[in-house]
Amino acid sequence: MSSKSSRSASVRNGLNRKSVEADLSKRNSDTLAKIQSNYSTGGEVHAKKFDPRILSTVNDLDQLNPARDARKMRRIIAEDPEWTLATVPSLEELVLKHIVDNFAVNSTIVRKLTTKHRAKILDHIPTELPIKITAKLVDDDGYWKKCCNARWDVCDVSQHGGRWKRMFFERNLQEIIEKFVPESTNPTELNETLELSSNYIRRLIITQLLPPIKSLPRNQNVDVSNEDESDAGDEPQIDHFDFGTVLPHLPFLEDFHVVFGIRNCGMNFDWSLFQFTNRDCLLMSKCIANCRTLRTLKLHQSKVDDAKVRILISHILDHPVLMELDLSQNLIGDHGARAVGKFLNSHCQLQKLNLCNNSIQAYGAQALAHALTKNSTLLSLDLRLNHIGDEGGQAVCRSLLRNSTLMEIGLGGNDLSEPTAAMMSQVLTKNTVLRKIDLSCNRLGLDGGKQLQEGMESNTTVIYMDLRLTECSQESEFCISQALNRNRNKEHDSERLKSA
Repeated sequence: MSSKSSRSASVRNGLNRKSVEADLSKRNSDTLAKIQSNYSTGGEVHAKKFDPRILSTVNDLDQLNPARDARKMRRIIAEDPEWTLATVPSLEELVLKHIVDNFAVNSTIVRKLTTKHRAKILDHIPTELPIKITAKLVDDDGYWKKCCNARWDVCDVSQHGGRWKRMFFERNLQEIIEKFVPESTNPTELNETLELSSNYIRRLIITQLLPPIKSLPRNQNVDVSNEDESDAGDEPQIDHFDFGTVLPHLPFLEDFHVVFGIRNCGMNFDWSLFQFTNRDCLLMSKCIANCRTLRTLKLHQSKVDDAKVRILISHILDHPVLMELDLSQNLIGDHGARAVGKFLNSHCQLQKLNLCNNSIQAYGAQALAHALTKNSTLLSLDLRLNHIGDEGGQAVCRSLLRNSTLMEIGLGGNDLSEPTAAMMSQVLTKNTVLRKIDLSCNRLGLDGGKQLQEGMESNTTVIYMDLRLTECSQESEFCISQALNRNRNKEHDSERLKSA
């Protein structure tokens, strides 16, 4: 019954449309005949004024009857719900769609396509394809940008040389190493990734390293009554990831940052998770010594003590291109600082040294000061948050009277007082290279502030000096600030003249 009623309704609608069209056709014919009779006789057109109302009537009829214009012909849509007005895609589009759908099976065909077709393919292939398919075939940064944005929420490509492909491979290798559990994780994925991405990696940043899983014997009784020993860190040593399986396969590695610890361990905290063992240090030092392209090494927050620093320095003494060494936030003492001073006395090319937040005291500072008197490459030295005291601070300042290359020195938070400020005043008077000085969080006092003020009156190169929390007078700080502004303006003027 429903089908009959729908069919009868369609018939009625068709009859109604036919009657409307017939009426419109008749009205159009009558109007045109009237125009011809009024304005045309024997093929000649009278100069009678044309009535615009008649033309308006014709236009209205044209709008009511789209059938008069072939461009506005009414279309008949079938009752098939899947029927569409879209045009049939061209053969070219069908072929490109087939290539995209089967790219994982036959990806080498993209090499035979034109530049235009290759661009269309790369715009549509999915980002989830294995890198063993796309690594050597796809060099378009647009595709790798899509892969990075789909995988990570924050993507700062400026940290990776502005290349999206390089960023993808560097962060991909980083994640594999950070999730690698020694003696448990299958190294197949790591080896395959190294083979595909070794030529693209210039920078490797490792923010955590997982130790191997050590299970206790079944019959061993665990005494948990004494928790103080566990908190003290008296646990068996557990070695971490061996970089000897990675660094030799990265021929273009320039920056290497590593932290021996774990992020977000929560209730599973254990001191052994943050232990940088002697074997870890020895294996990594050998790898760094053989990595002849490495320019920056950052080993921080890893409990590096004097013994491990000596192991590291002994392997990199003759490194040809290492320019930056960051050993901040470790446990380095005077003997470790002496080893670093030996490194500065060698034929190294080091330009930036960061020993911030360690345990260096006066003896270690004196060793570093002695190295500064002979070094001619170092540009920046950071000794903040140590315990060098006035004895060590004065030794460093005396070395600056003889050093002719160091441009930045950080001595903040080192228990310095007025004697060190007096020696620094002499440095300000005689040294013509130093540009930035950090003396913050030291008790220099009013006399120390006056000494620095006198030194800055004749200085023409220092453009930055941090005197926060030094107990200097406001008058001294204001005069020093004025002198710094004078030096900055002078430097700006000289640069402008050079550019002109």
